[in-house]
Amino acid sequence: MTTSRLFSTVFSTLVCLTALAQEGAWTGKLDVQGMSLPLVFNFSADGCTLDSPAQGVKGIKGERTITEEGKLRVTVAAVGVTFEGLMEGDSIKGLFLQGGLSLPLTLRKGMMQMRRPQTPVSPFPYTTEEVRVASGNIVLSGTLTLPPNCNCNTPVVVMVTGSGQQNRDEEIFGHRPFAVLADALARHGIASLRYDDRGYGNAALDFSSFTTDDFKDDAEAVIRYLRNRFSRVGVIGHSEGGTIALMIAAEGKADYVVTMAAMAVSGLQTLVSQHRASLAQAFLPVTVLDAYSNALSDAFGKLANGACVEDIDVGNVPAMLREHFSKVLRQTSSPYMRHLLTIDVRPILSKIVCPVLAMGGKKDTQVDCEANLSALHAGLSACRHTILPFDGLNHLFQHCTTGNYTEYQQIEETMSVEVLDRICLWINDIR
Repeated sequence: MTTSRLFSTVFSTLVCLTALAQEGAWTGKLDVQGMSLPLVFNFSADGCTLDSPAQGVKGIKGERTITEEGKLRVTVAAVGVTFEGLMEGDSIKGLFLQGGLSLPLTLRKGMMQMRRPQTPVSPFPYTTEEVRVASGNIVLSGTLTLPPNCNCNTPVVVMVTGSGQQNRDEEIFGHRPFAVLADALARHGIASLRYDDRGYGNAALDFSSFTTDDFKDDAEAVIRYLRNRFSRVGVIGHSEGGTIALMIAAEGKADYVVTMAAMAVSGLQTLVSQHRASLAQAFLPVTVLDAYSNALSDAFGKLANGACVEDIDVGNVPAMLREHFSKVLRQTSSPYMRHLLTIDVRPILSKIVCPVLAMGGKKDTQVDCEANLSALHAGLSACRHTILPFDGLNHLFQHCTTGNYTEYQQIEETMSVEVLDRICLWINDIR
């Protein structure tokens, strides 16, 4: 055997052994401007994928190679990411490269362990029933949670999720907010029904074709179902679900309402605010943020009126943000998003006569707490209402540092105990 062939054989063997040693999940955390961003590389015989749990992204395909020096190189072309590192014992130490950034990253074998201490664990001091509710030609699957000694006079609530297709627990980043809330309610003598969003688990169904009005119809179907068994039915809605709760109350179809980070100002205003808050984290000048936000508001108005994305002029958008701007417009062109832009519940708030508890977190970067609670305080003129802003809480009502959604996954708390207690006490107080 020649020396070159021997080297080739040895190198191939080393590559195989290295690849085998790397198979499985490897987890690390990037330090980005003081924020921790977890990443998971999944290596297998078929290649590799990248997950960013804090951003809700999974399975981005990448390519893995091993250099002659034994260095691991992972390229994820879809997001412009490269990772290069060397195995050192039980870790892979290297550099994460993206968009001109070069950041140290150490990967350790194993999946990221997420502690969720509030997630209910059996045995429970209450019972549950699996139910199916028809809403037009859609069948909704849900869980009815019943406290001890439940009867027709027991208070009951329908739980309505926020935007995006979600399961009955409103599960996000390992958190199960609605399961935690249902548990707290039952322990305070309050029944609840939480349900999977229409089409959940059905990949053949185009969820983006549905609108907030469809989700409102679903919530009303669940209310009708519960009225066959309970004398008083309320609604607890989170985010978009809170907006739906207000719509239902304005039509006189709920006996009481709890809103959690509900959108009370227009959908257009809310989305512009969200995008501005997101870009503000990049420390862009205020003048740039103002110009971008004004252009986005104008563009959203045109989308709401049926304009095509291609017909919207980007000339007044700061040059550095035009590509991002165009991407946002494409993402906002679905039937669901176009309809969301048109929603504004402020004109109907005066029609609500049932009791309302409205809550918001002051560090919410998705639904501005001050703007939306102020709108509710001004508009709820015909009903008993309680407005509660909470210091230090984000959109999920977790205690947080920045309020940014990338923190949600890293926080162990699912929902503030104070918020849970206030909801339960308020419902029992209005019986």
